[in-house]
Amino acid sequence: MAHFRSLDDLTLQNAWLTIGVFDGVHRGHQEIVRQLTTGAHADGATAVVLTFSPHPAEILGGKADFKSLTTPEERAALLESLGVDLVITQTFDHTLANQTAEEFMHHVAHNLGLRRLLVGYDFALGHAREGNVARLTELGKTLGYEVQTIAPVTNGQETISSTRIRQQIAAGEVAAAAASLGRNYAVTGPVIHGDGRGKKINIPTANLEIPAGKVIPANGVYVCWAWVGSKKYPSVTNIGIRPTFTPEEYAPHVETHLLDFDRDLYGQEVRLEFMERLREERKFPSVEALVGQIQADIGQARKILR
Repeated sequence: MAHFRSLDDLTLQNAWLTIGVFDGVHRGHQEIVRQLTTGAHADGATAVVLTFSPHPAEILGGKADFKSLTTPEERAALLESLGVDLVITQTFDHTLANQTAEEFMHHVAHNLGLRRLLVGYDFALGHAREGNVARLTELGKTLGYEVQTIAPVTNGQETISSTRIRQQIAAGEVAAAAASLGRNYAVTGPVIHGDGRGKKINIPTANLEIPAGKVIPANGVYVCWAWVGSKKYPSVTNIGIRPTFTPEEYAPHVETHLLDFDRDLYGQEVRLEFMERLREERKFPSVEALVGQIQADIGQARKILR
């Protein structure tokens, strides 16, 4: 799959397209992409996803501290796994935000040879979101493309949305988020040096450096699968300030103890898949009490992941 960083980097003759941020590539996104790839490939067309970075909320909403479910690279990899032929991660800025729907779609149609546009039922683009489904359909008559709308996907109670999933993860509700994502929420980062306290209590941990723009689950203790290369290991992950040792800290650490694993991981990439939250983070009266609780957490993790 090809991954481009601008519409101006390519020219196509026959493309089916969907447009959106697609943060998380959740089950609703997956349904749009399924219909995109199935239809495009049956038509001999290229299946294209046009997405944006940074998230429009950072630019239009002034949310400098906005956290996403996926990095652009993670998002592209997920879309590739769904059969997409080409992903464009377009830079989102005020210049792009101020374009009219007609200006933007003229650019898209010209560069991609657009034949069909698939969007969600409530989709809109362009300045002041004036490019709704009706407007995009009208533009398609002159620009040579048809519009296909996709019904929303629900979890049985509400429409699945990236906003709701971000809220769930930030609250530690990783199992509920997984049901809407269609997979476990994951973070990836290199293992960096910590303070070595885990080794001193015979429960070594790998400290991960997580990309600044990623949503991190709420402080607490989680059962995870830890991927090292192509192998996965059961693990217990602590997210937080480690109040038993460093209560004065405020930035959360992400550290995981891999069960039945004794190799050095410094510098290697580890991917954590969050399965279940065991408990909140809390301060213990002694190191012995902390170790006892960690051993209980490990026992619970073995039961959950067996």
